Amino acid sequence: MALKPDSYVVLNDGNKMPVIGFGTADPKWAKYTKELSGECTKVAIDTGYRHIDCAFLYGNEVQVGQAIRSKIADGTLKREDIFYTGKQLWNNNHTPERVRLGLEKSLKDLQLDYMDLFLIHFPVEFKPGDDLFPRDENGKLVFHNTDIRETWKAMEACRDAGLVRSIGVSNFNRRQLELILNMPGLKYKPVCNQVECHIFLNQSKLLEFCKSHDIVLVGFCVLGSGRPKGW
Repeated sequence: MALKPDSYVVLNDGNKMPVIGFGTADPKWAKYTKELSGECTKVAIDTGYRHIDCAFLYGNEVQVGQAIRSKIADGTLKREDIFYTGKQLWNNNHTPERVRLGLEKSLKDLQLDYMDLFLIHFPVEFKPGDDLFPRDENGKLVFHNTDIRETWKAMEACRDAGLVRSIGVSNFNRRQLELILNMPGLKYKPVCNQVECHIFLNQSKLLEFCKSHDIVLVGFCVLGSGRPKGW
């Protein structure tokens, strides 16, 4: 299916990203089952969505992947018609040796050969390991301090290996973006920065900075957002 020129943006690496995406959300926060997130993905594809956004943290990659594959199997679309964004790189996988391992696990769960867009979910690192929210004996989160530029180099290697088509970030501020943009030996700039953006948080300064570096600002919670008590 050919995308109409007004339905996509051209990223700084030449790849095309559909302007409107379907966010699969975190079932734990949205109060629905993983299975329902898969069914919703099928409905979204039938409705016309071709950009699907998911994340390792959501825990529903298996169901979302099944939904995508079912729509390919029934002839609704081909793999190349879908633009899959994965905020795959969670806070426990920032060390370079864990970047590809985590990505390959997500691809296996999704049963996809590649991601169209691979994002660092947050510019914050927890203790490396399998615990998504590692805590000490006092219940406090245990942080780690890998240089984000080393994480980015590992992501560049994943792109070179053909596991992803484009790489970007999420929830980064200007200074964190500059760390990557100014790093020695940079091969690929972030194609996007996905952040909360709506009338009550318009991100105008960050938007102008991203524009000046040919980085697309992708907005989530564009109709506004709630505030979970834990935040």
